[in-house]
Amino acid sequence: MRRSKKERQQLLKQKINENPFITDEALADYFHVSVQTIRLDRLELSIPELRERIKHVAEKQFDTVKALPIEEVIGEIIDLQLDQRAISILDIGPEHVFSRTKIARGHHLFAQANSLAVAIIDDELALTAKANVRFTRRVTQGERVVAKAKVVKHEKERTKVEVNSYVEQELVFSGEFHMYRSDKVSEGEKGEHEDSN
Repeated sequence: MRRSKKERQQLLKQKINENPFITDEALADYFHVSVQTIRLDRLELSIPELRERIKHVAEKQFDTVKALPIEEVIGEIIDLQLDQRAISILDIGPEHVFSRTKIARGHHLFAQANSLAVAIIDDELALTAKANVRFTRRVTQGERVVAKAKVVKHEKERTKVEVNSYVEQELVFSGEFHMYRSDKVSEGEKGEHEDSN
């Protein structure tokens, strides 16, 4: 059943609100229309293109990475609350894939997740002590991977971080990272942190 333009545009708005990183191509597939139709819909609804939406999300206030230089994070951080949660996005390009199959090399997905687990730590020093990871589906060139990290356990000198990576809404990678930290946090700050949890 073909939707009316008005109905499609309402659903389009809803889809983009749910996932600001969705591509015009993915929307075109979802609505069974051309990419051009999606672009026209977005123009009529005054919804910016993907790059602008990413920039807008990234400009929202977030904490500064402490444990490593921001340029060493694999992917682009768009949300970061130290010792709580973080999100990064990675566009899979020719440099990330096997040339013959165009399938992403696993170490790039691991590096995105691992560097996000390091970035989330509110400490000058954060090292991966142990990692349990699972690749749940292959990722191909042209896809966008959204990695979401959250701190699930915090002990003295150790923090457990869970990272789940998605393409569209589909899980492609999950990891549990046990992070070592120097934990040079003053007792006052630590008390505040524990109260806030």
